Amino acid sequence: MVVLLFLFVWWLFCLPKPLFKAPLATELLSSEGELLSARIAADGQWRMPAADSISPKLTAAVINYEDKTFRRHLGISLRGFVRALRDNWSAGRVVSGGSTLTMQVARMARGNQARTLVQKLVEGAVATRLEATYSKDEILRFWLANAPFGGNVVGAEAATRRYYGRSPAELSWAEAATLAVLPNSPALIHPGRSRKALRFKRDRLLDDLVVSGNLTAEEATLARLEPLPEEPRPLPRGGEHLLERLRQTNGPGRYRSSLNASLQAEVTELVRRHQSLLVGNQVHNVAAMVTEVSSGRVVAYVGNVPGIAPAFAPDVDIITSPRSPGSLLKPMLYALAQEGAILTPRGLLPDLPVKFSNFQPANFYRSYDGAVPANEALARSLNIPFVYLLQDYGVPKFHAVMQAYGFRQINQPPDHYGLSLILGGGEITMEEINGWFLGIARQVRYFHDRQGWYQSADFDHPALLLNEARPPLKNLTKTPGAIAAGSAYLTLEALTELNRPDETGATRRFSSRRRIAWKTGTSFGFRDAWAVGCTPAYVVSVWTGNADGEGREGLVGVRAAAPLMFNIFRALDEHSTEAPPWFEPPWDEMVEASTCAMSGLLAGRDCPVTKEWMATYSEHSRACTYHLKIFTDPDETWRVRQDCGPGPASPQSWLRLSARQAYFYQRRHPDFRPIPPLHPDCGFDEYADRGPMQLIYPYKDGVLSPVKNWKGETEPIFFELAHKDAETTVFWHLDEKYLGETSVFHSQSVDVSPGKHVLTVVDKFGNRLERRFQVN
Repeated sequence: MVVLLFLFVWWLFCLPKPLFKAPLATELLSSEGELLSARIAADGQWRMPAADSISPKLTAAVINYEDKTFRRHLGISLRGFVRALRDNWSAGRVVSGGSTLTMQVARMARGNQARTLVQKLVEGAVATRLEATYSKDEILRFWLANAPFGGNVVGAEAATRRYYGRSPAELSWAEAATLAVLPNSPALIHPGRSRKALRFKRDRLLDDLVVSGNLTAEEATLARLEPLPEEPRPLPRGGEHLLERLRQTNGPGRYRSSLNASLQAEVTELVRRHQSLLVGNQVHNVAAMVTEVSSGRVVAYVGNVPGIAPAFAPDVDIITSPRSPGSLLKPMLYALAQEGAILTPRGLLPDLPVKFSNFQPANFYRSYDGAVPANEALARSLNIPFVYLLQDYGVPKFHAVMQAYGFRQINQPPDHYGLSLILGGGEITMEEINGWFLGIARQVRYFHDRQGWYQSADFDHPALLLNEARPPLKNLTKTPGAIAAGSAYLTLEALTELNRPDETGATRRFSSRRRIAWKTGTSFGFRDAWAVGCTPAYVVSVWTGNADGEGREGLVGVRAAAPLMFNIFRALDEHSTEAPPWFEPPWDEMVEASTCAMSGLLAGRDCPVTKEWMATYSEHSRACTYHLKIFTDPDETWRVRQDCGPGPASPQSWLRLSARQAYFYQRRHPDFRPIPPLHPDCGFDEYADRGPMQLIYPYKDGVLSPVKNWKGETEPIFFELAHKDAETTVFWHLDEKYLGETSVFHSQSVDVSPGKHVLTVVDKFGNRLERRFQVN
């Protein structure tokens, strides 16, 4: 009794936990279920997770070949044992084991131990326990998932992928019969060799299937005509970086991704072609990501260029790698400033040389407008206006919003970044910036369908798996977050201009069949070139550069990334979508306000007035102070008063800028005229500039920090001066050493050593200016 009790307890707990411990391979499937890529198991075996669906032909063939009584026995078959003993006795050696399918599963679960009589008895006992625990279909799935199919191929999923290039659900009778006979002697019979023996066993099994009524004689005849598989096929390698990311995060397994198989292949090929155009400039890495707006799912994920040399880090997933964004964050600040009642869409922003404490920003093209509309500054990606705007908005607030939007790389205190944050002073990932554009696109596209409500998940990172889709009309809230739909829409509108300046300032024009809101970015030192664009249907993100951070001259977003982004959007035109051609304005989050026709700010009392739509909170922003109501003589040569000067006096609304702003503004706007001087008969001129010339840079005494180029070399300091008399001559001196003279355009580029210096300029009339400065 004790022995029987012991055996019973052993029997109850004899099944290994887990049943199978061998490491698994990793599979990445497309949203349609197509195999995109696979990674071999840790032990070097192609042992894939159990197939989701198995062809009935394969199960019928396996049962017919391995264990005809499988559906009737309880784990062991006495008839099978008797037959095996007879066959082995007749052959004088072991030619048959007499194991049922269930016993074979027991042996696989126990590590395929040596075939001895004791092990056979143990396997029989374990088989009965399996039968008591699992259904027949479950046991059959265990067998199909773990049986050896030749070489390092384990399981029906791996076998059908390696030998036939398809899933186990799509087999013919010939293919099913071929696979069914392989596990019986996988070391002897292999699709790449012993073809006569393999064909003989397959055809004999087809005959048995006719006898058992699974197929007709005609079907069997046709099946025999099918060729045997050749050597195992290489598995596809699409979406490798996503597969490795999922494997590292969640472990081996089968992942049904959100990727569209055909689109993934198209984008991969576009990335490959684009990299071939850049490699002449020693630019080796390219990445691209496409997200579907309606579902929030990633439909194409190319983390790096496939097949490049190991020296160029092909395994680095650029999509998740922290990189400097360059100017990519400017749209976010533009929208936030409207929400914060700091800015109107066309509001003028200062654009002139400036130094903020120890930070001296510059426009990429080393030119300045003096004052520029905010939407134009965004489209042209001017740096100085957005540094001023960030100063008004506040670095801590902008820093907090970025963290709230999921920019995880922004993990230092605000003071660590300072104003440089808007120009790429921090790091982001492609996934993060793609998610932000996805969020504003969803906000605006579904504003009316949601009846003015919002979804907090809009700004979550894009979904990578099929079951992670975010339906746009669920889990809604009345709170919009940091950016409401009105500001988001106006930001997208500002980004639709197809003409963009390149690194020389020359205009490059792109063509597109549909409107696209897009932004480029270039990091300091030409290390990163970005382009991100969105429509109501898709968000496309592109990065080009070198994974090791090496900069290359000319690596700028407009040239190196934008062409690929537009090519991807053209490819997307071939994929049908229910999205509208463009975003419908969210009128409930916008107001029509009176603005200054020239400054774009809310209309002041002296402004020429126009009407325009703006975000709701923008109507609380500041009114225009750039315009001054004056009276001039009929020729507009003199400013007069009604009681003095030549008449009749004519009232004018005049745009007035500071002397430094006017100097640059007039270069871009030749029709701009400074405010006329007051007629001598009218007394003291309170608006007159004091002195005929003004230094633009340095505009005041202080400390100068030389700028370094992309190679890390210190560039000369660029001194610049404005003079009322455009034809005059100006003489330049540094530390009492004569530098030269200028006329019309007054500037000097000088290599200045560290230390204290005095710059002196004198015009031909004897007017003199001095600036005392120190070079770090």
